Amino acid sequence: MRPSTFIAGRYLFSRKKKSVINVISWISLVGIAVGTAALIVVLSVYNGIGELTQELFNVFDPELKIEPAQGKTFHTDSIAYEQLCSLDGVDQVSALVEENAWITHKHNEAIVQLRGVDDNYHKMTGLDTMLYEGSYCLRNTFETVDPNDETCTIEQQANYLIFGGEIYYNLGISTYANSLLTVNIPKRGSGIGMTMSEAFNTGHAYSAGCFYLQQDIDNRYVVAHADFVRQLMDYDEDEVTALAISLKNPRHLNKVKEQIKALVGDNYQVRDRFEQQPLYYKVFQSERLGVMLVLSLIVLIATLNLIASLSLLIIDKRKDIHTLRSMGMDNSDLRRTFFTEGIMIALVGIVAGQVVGFIICWVQQQFGIIKMGANFITDAFPVSMRWQDFVNTLLIVLVLSFLAVTFTIKKARIGNTEPDKQPSDQKN
Repeated sequence: MRPSTFIAGRYLFSRKKKSVINVISWISLVGIAVGTAALIVVLSVYNGIGELTQELFNVFDPELKIEPAQGKTFHTDSIAYEQLCSLDGVDQVSALVEENAWITHKHNEAIVQLRGVDDNYHKMTGLDTMLYEGSYCLRNTFETVDPNDETCTIEQQANYLIFGGEIYYNLGISTYANSLLTVNIPKRGSGIGMTMSEAFNTGHAYSAGCFYLQQDIDNRYVVAHADFVRQLMDYDEDEVTALAISLKNPRHLNKVKEQIKALVGDNYQVRDRFEQQPLYYKVFQSERLGVMLVLSLIVLIATLNLIASLSLLIIDKRKDIHTLRSMGMDNSDLRRTFFTEGIMIALVGIVAGQVVGFIICWVQQQFGIIKMGANFITDAFPVSMRWQDFVNTLLIVLVLSFLAVTFTIKKARIGNTEPDKQPSDQKN
């Protein structure tokens, strides 16, 4: 062990009577520990909230989505559909038919994004498990009396809609009231009609339930059966606006994505969840970076205490500096001693802060002590610890501490430091 390291350790961990300088040093250490713990806790909570929001998006957005590069719709037989379904890594393929629609219920109305889905959609997204009210049902067949022959029965189909929570509330719908809703979609290529029948294709459906996932989804989307939307849009049976794909193993997403791109060609876009919601993920990453910068400023303020404690320590140890110089240590060794002292304070503070931050996050994960309230999707604040956050926090705090210590040592006049002179006794 170098003498400078040994002496720095003695200055920090000595069990002798503590002076004001030692107290200030420990205060700076605690400040760094608190700042480090705050970085760990806040970033972990932010990760937890981000993952929770992402899971809600994942309920509605498929892992991969195929859309036409130009135009709005395409036919499934134009992209080697059977080969797509049989690709290694592809679990299920679901047809999507989306269009803006005008829905009316009694005196209420709403403009919505009507998403028509097939029977595989709920299996690949889990939307049926996230309903707040009602049950997952998009089409139901029932028997009724034939109006032409009362002795016979005929089968009829009823269409159902599943609403985003905010649309459901604004329309004043009650699933159990079984009231009929009117769905209007503009006719293709008909221009502006003079009457409702000329301008819109109209269909009727019942409410099956509602979901609460994420505000941008809740106030925008209504889910219906794909055949119902095709009927309103005058589409062919195999015509879709997109294909949703689920994977057998999400870890192989990039590999399967490239295989699908090679299969469908340049006339189609293959987008993952990040590309389906680009604005959300960009905003989330920007906010996370902003939070890290703000907390880094707090850590920077804590390192100012480190500058003060080192400066006072150098002044307090003037006698020791003179003694060490007399023993053969030069100015570089003396500077190294106090530099090591400052880095030790920073490292102890960082390690202590990360341990405290880990314990706080672990306790919140296990017991959910801090609650969010009864009206939220989850009862307690979600926490997700990532090793990258611990590494980034270590680097941020260590770099700030290194700069603070380097600045202090360079500005300190260790070479000109002299011990306090004691007054000599005067003889009478």
